[in-house]
Amino acid sequence: MEKLIIKAVEIKGRCPVFKVGDKVVIEGPKVNLKETDAICTHAFASFLPYIVALRKGIKASEIGLGKGEKAYVQCLDPGPPYTDGGTVIFEITVIRNEAEESMESSERSD
Repeated sequence: MEKLIIKAVEIKGRCPVFKVGDKVVIEGPKVNLKETDAICTHAFASFLPYIVALRKGIKASEIGLGKGEKAYVQCLDPGPPYTDGGTVIFEITVIRNEAEESMESSERSD
């Protein structure tokens, strides 16, 4: 099962939910609450459209979210001077289960 690690890497303004380094961990369709530091509805809306695509193997560069293997998205809150909050930049890393990948590869070659 694919695992997404979504980490807060930069905060512009003041975010009442995340600190730099906080992470959201998604395993398959579920949020792993034990490994997740914080969840914010504004931020979740920013990466929700990309979760399935990244889990299914679409590269971040193919959908304009990064130049390498990692994807980058930004919270919807624009921060000052427009709001009293702040915007967070998130880095999304996909971790693939290598055992499942090798099984899928062998099934495709049959």
